Amino acid sequence: MLESSFDAKLAHGGEVDRRYNPDAMTRYYRWRPWKIIWRSLQISWMFGWFVWGLKLDQWMGQEDRNMPLRAIQLRKLLTNLGPTFIKIGQALSTRPDLVRQDYLDQLMLLQDQLPPFSTEEAFAIIERDLGSPIEDIFQDLSAKPVAAASLGQVYKGRLYSGQEVAVKVQRPRLAKKLNTDLYIIRRAAKWLGNLLPINLGHDLSLVVDEFGTKLFEEIDYQNEGRNAEHFARNFKDSSEVKVPVIYWKYSSRRVLTLEWIDGFKLTSTQCILDANINQDDLIRIGVESGLRQLLEFGFFHADPHPGNLFALADGRMAYIDFGMMDQLNQDTKECLVDAVVHLINKDYADLAQDFVRLGFLTPETDITPIIPALETVFADIVGASVKEFNFKTITDRFSDLMFRYPFRIPAKFALIIRSLVTQEGVALCLNPDFRIVEVSYPYVARRLLTEESPAFRRRLIEVLFKDGKFQWERLENLIAIARSDQSFDLVPTAQMGLQFLFSEEGKTLRNQLILALTEDNRLHTDEVQRLWQIIQPDLQPSRIVSAALSAIADFSGEVVSSWSPWAILPTPKPAAIREPVGGTSRAR
Repeated sequence: MLESSFDAKLAHGGEVDRRYNPDAMTRYYRWRPWKIIWRSLQISWMFGWFVWGLKLDQWMGQEDRNMPLRAIQLRKLLTNLGPTFIKIGQALSTRPDLVRQDYLDQLMLLQDQLPPFSTEEAFAIIERDLGSPIEDIFQDLSAKPVAAASLGQVYKGRLYSGQEVAVKVQRPRLAKKLNTDLYIIRRAAKWLGNLLPINLGHDLSLVVDEFGTKLFEEIDYQNEGRNAEHFARNFKDSSEVKVPVIYWKYSSRRVLTLEWIDGFKLTSTQCILDANINQDDLIRIGVESGLRQLLEFGFFHADPHPGNLFALADGRMAYIDFGMMDQLNQDTKECLVDAVVHLINKDYADLAQDFVRLGFLTPETDITPIIPALETVFADIVGASVKEFNFKTITDRFSDLMFRYPFRIPAKFALIIRSLVTQEGVALCLNPDFRIVEVSYPYVARRLLTEESPAFRRRLIEVLFKDGKFQWERLENLIAIARSDQSFDLVPTAQMGLQFLFSEEGKTLRNQLILALTEDNRLHTDEVQRLWQIIQPDLQPSRIVSAALSAIADFSGEVVSSWSPWAILPTPKPAAIREPVGGTSRAR
């Protein structure tokens, strides 16, 4: 029988297909055990000692006492086993539904750094993949890598056209090594899961498959280049986000040549200060760009660690390394916004339903006992203690819920959590007093107040009305929070609101506002006065007149008349005007 493409390539030592294929991988190694014996013994020996330590703690009643030590040992073990295991540890560090908090804290410290492989091998890969000698491709190329990570390393070079470039070269025989390790890990997942502090709600091999799929996307540098260009298109209108240019002529699946970014890593706090770069502006750019990726574009950078984010001298932030990306569909984006709205409203029953819609809970789950638990976790996010909130605190609290209730983190949200926690950690390096809510709330408030889509209008109305009553305090808070964002302009927002109110679509809201002003049998003049005090500084007389005239100019005569007292009277149709049978057009 002829071997499959996977089998043939792997059998002859070539590069295997760049898609994760657990069936083909299993079929190949099942009948070639000699190819994995040494690696299996190495992995088994190291994990064996670790498991023996866990069992010894259990027998001697010292599990709690030695837990911090065992967590450190696990982190070092994964680091020593190389690229696949470092990446596995990083993936598990985002899974509080699978791993105890003690281990999560250590796994999040995993450093994605390894000693570089030889430059001779790296240059050979470049020449083989690009089809030309190094000196014919680059005017200059550094003799040593400027950075080395688990999957590849980077050289600084210059093209003959003069552009400075970063040349990213993948580790040799990497795909083959990953396949070998992933096969062994998959086979061990079932029995290893019984010994590690894993929440066995489902087969651990499925987690391995989740990871394997993303990892094989990450080692395809052509895919990374396409991701970078997609990301750049999303931020083409932003003057604050920089994405390096990809030089496709000098790139392949194992070699990626891209624009050299001359800046400072976001962890280089002193360098940023010396360059007179505003740290708070960098934090705002990072958080807002992250929120735009999730809530607007749905295409997000899943690995924004400090080595992938640079501060430029002109104040911009540069993203690099687009190997780990993911896409959210429109329904998921809208559900995320709904969850934010329900969080602002403290509507924990609706928030529990959002978790069902997002896949954190199955539709059959009884959410009744979960609602008060969510309130316990999220109660401090909105309110007086908001300045004490950080995302790490919430993930710590939430991890406890994972073991008490049937929560599961979908693969996409594992990446989102990784992204948010990492981003917050970078921001805290720049400003120890940073709170992610203080930056993200103005963005969310601004979008609720300025977004013109019907979906966002519905969500704004949902925020402002609860149980049929207008929530004056929420409107005050939204405007006050949005005004803390320098890019927020109240006048165009007010103009857009007027246009909506006077439209046919806004008829229901008009009636609700009239009722709100007179509810409880009184005029709510105090609330209106407080609101006026908030917005007055932004409403200069000339701008108010201009906005009002512009709004009125957009109103159709039909809409204006529909809101007049005479609109309730029937209008006789002139005899000369006839409605055509089966049509809606009119004679003019």
